[in-house]
Amino acid sequence: MAKVATDTPLMQQHRAIKQKYPDAILLFRVGDFYETFGEDAIKASQVLGITLTKRNNGAASSSELAGFPHHALDTYLHKLVKAGYRVAICDQLEDPKQAKGIVKRGVTEMVTPGVATNDKLLEHNSNNFLAGVHFTENKLGIALLDISTGEFFAAEGDTEYIDKLLQSLKPAEVIFQRSSQKYFKETFGTRFYTYTLESWIFDEAFATELLLKHFQTHSLKGFGVENMHCGIVAAGAVLHYLKETEHPNLQHVTTIQRIERDDHLWMDRFTIRNLELLNSGAEQGNNLLKVLDNTVSPMGARLLKRWMVLPLLDIKKINERLDLVEYFIKETDIRKNIQHLIKQCGDVERLVSKIPVKKINPREVLHLAKGLQQTDQVKQICTASNNEYLKRLGDALNPCTYISNKIINEIVEAPPVALNKGSVIKNGVHAELDMLRNISSGGKEYLLEIQQKEAERTGITTLKIGFNNVFGYFLEVTNSHKQKAPADWIRKQTLANAERYITPELKEYEEKITGAEDKISAIESELYDKLLIELQDYIASIQVNGNILAILDCIICFAENALHFNYKKPDLHEGVKLNVKDCRHPVIERNLPVGEHYIANDILLNPQEQQIIILTGPNMSGKSAILRQTALITLMAHMGSFVPASSAYVPITDKIFTRVGASDNLSGGESTFMVEMNETASIINNISARSLILLDEIGRGTSTYDGISIAWSIVEFLHASNAKPKTLFATHYHELNELENKLPQVKNYHVTNKEVGNKIIFLRKLAPGGSTHSFGIHVAKMAGMPPALIERANEILAQLEEKHVDDEPTTHKVRKTEDNVKRLSTTKMQLSIFDAHSQTFADIRTVLENMDINRLTPVEALMKLNDIKKMIQ
Repeated sequence: MAKVATDTPLMQQHRAIKQKYPDAILLFRVGDFYETFGEDAIKASQVLGITLTKRNNGAASSSELAGFPHHALDTYLHKLVKAGYRVAICDQLEDPKQAKGIVKRGVTEMVTPGVATNDKLLEHNSNNFLAGVHFTENKLGIALLDISTGEFFAAEGDTEYIDKLLQSLKPAEVIFQRSSQKYFKETFGTRFYTYTLESWIFDEAFATELLLKHFQTHSLKGFGVENMHCGIVAAGAVLHYLKETEHPNLQHVTTIQRIERDDHLWMDRFTIRNLELLNSGAEQGNNLLKVLDNTVSPMGARLLKRWMVLPLLDIKKINERLDLVEYFIKETDIRKNIQHLIKQCGDVERLVSKIPVKKINPREVLHLAKGLQQTDQVKQICTASNNEYLKRLGDALNPCTYISNKIINEIVEAPPVALNKGSVIKNGVHAELDMLRNISSGGKEYLLEIQQKEAERTGITTLKIGFNNVFGYFLEVTNSHKQKAPADWIRKQTLANAERYITPELKEYEEKITGAEDKISAIESELYDKLLIELQDYIASIQVNGNILAILDCIICFAENALHFNYKKPDLHEGVKLNVKDCRHPVIERNLPVGEHYIANDILLNPQEQQIIILTGPNMSGKSAILRQTALITLMAHMGSFVPASSAYVPITDKIFTRVGASDNLSGGESTFMVEMNETASIINNISARSLILLDEIGRGTSTYDGISIAWSIVEFLHASNAKPKTLFATHYHELNELENKLPQVKNYHVTNKEVGNKIIFLRKLAPGGSTHSFGIHVAKMAGMPPALIERANEILAQLEEKHVDDEPTTHKVRKTEDNVKRLSTTKMQLSIFDAHSQTFADIRTVLENMDINRLTPVEALMKLNDIKKMIQ
């Protein structure tokens, strides 16, 4: 307690505020600096690379101190948040000049990874979601809010569905009940930045009241979420958290939308990862989003990402998009005009979200107004078209003519970035402002006018106007003219050879000029604030504009992709047959060496005749690419995009499952095989007649015989299932080719190759029938394995194939292969004195030739001799 008594009032104030935000770094405004103290200072100095000093409090105790200039806040703030810290910004709440005693201070904003509005903290092409998750026994609720755009979503479902949304939409921060911390980590892993809240916040009545109060409605029916009980709780927790972190101005959060599982093609997180939609396993690797995203606005880029992870299931909506893509391909001028206008609009969604918090600067306000003018032009183009969907989009655009005209009429053509820089409001808007500006800028001329006028009135030719700090502006008259001074002049000072006077007009002017700058600043601030208050009424309309411009951006992007990459319009239907001609992998073909063409393939899957394709072929021949491209074409079609094929007859698909490649989850304590079996079980338990399943090398994480048995039984299970899901099964177990003879809907295909001399050339073309062997040894040779190793591998292969009985059932083959392996002779290592050309003798000769006898010690010579002896045993 002794230390508290010796603390300065400033440090006492700091401690009181810090106690309210114990888990945040407190940036404490002192004069022109933001200071951090104690533990906060140590953390800040490490993250920001700023100097750590000691502050002496006038007693024996001292505290660590680190600070930076207030104008550098943007530079340093994002570094702290990116490092995973919560940051409380404590500002001075009154003018220090007018403060009595210590200046009042308080936290004006709390910044966390999920609650960021600063441009440096945000990625333009990605949403920055704050997610709330609510756990109950039967289901989970999730809400996702991007405070930087005002987008607010709610959903609920089982653990798998919430996991998929978390993995797909990648929130920057996830909040949930403190008591669920262990369960969250076990279920969703440790990849997310999380923050826990008290249990009482997760109450439906409390959440409903918060939402109704925020949206100022009597019920949530209008949003379609009234029966989403878990989703409502999660959404209420998110709103509460924003209020708690000093974000009360949420007028731009104007609606909440539901994400319905049945509205979208389902892909689990394994599929999103395996298909490399958003990122690839390789560093700097390519992915589908990178290839398809040729949008021209940040809004379009964010929406495209959402379309990719949540593709449509409604055939009518998909065809609307596809028809509009086709329309834009034909109407080049319309496409180019709209694209150019969207590009000029900028990031409408993020600009409008700055209005409620008054963080939008004059330049951005003007940009918003010009964006509204461009929106008006887009509207005119859309409504004049003969495409019904485009007309409907155009009708929904609102150019907000009144407010855009008002902004353009009131704000100067090239406004400064900050309001306090001045010269924001145009001349002619406010009479007093114009007058003050004239006084401020034209002071000398005005004084000259007074001087001339008074000189003419009095006939004093030597009259001068001067200024001093004692009584301001004055008229100075030499003694020879002082008798001409009129009665309305007031004498202020007598000098040896002159008299000084003031007049009411000079006094009035003086008052005006000394306060002009402050008054100009006050009037500009007042006019700008009024403009922002008026702008608030248009937030919802401008957000709708932003969403429609994003939709147009995405669809024009699809049209541009189709033209540049030779994509064709898919034909979606309600049946189950998938028939794609000349299909290509959209990502691989974009990254081929110059002059090389992608080898296209046909894919036919039809539950009646060809439900399961077993695909065999050499390693490196492109089996995985064929699997992936089938899924990607299906996905792109459901997004409303044209596809890389000459024609595509695509059924409405409810789920795409992939099990591609084996990757260890070592950090989670699971082997390759365990991961593989978990993912395959997830597929087997969720299939339907409309599912598309891609299995690549299932069972390779375990022994050959276990692997073949599991792969065999999976094919049998899928074939016997009532759902009859369309399946592509790539495998290196050639024994599975036997299934074509046993199961009527199973068909064998292989990837062709040709041998030229002793080399293998992969033709990457699909052909009916199974492949006989995997060419693994050829691949090893291409990889640069030593010739001796390759030669030995060929010997072993020859012995195995020689003993293989082709006409036996596969189960017998497996057993036979096992016996063959047991009987397989090892390399003969016995040295024969008559065999001068044996490998062992050659090895000994190499050892002797490489030995420097002159440098060998007796002990080393004995050891070498012992090694050579071992070689001939």
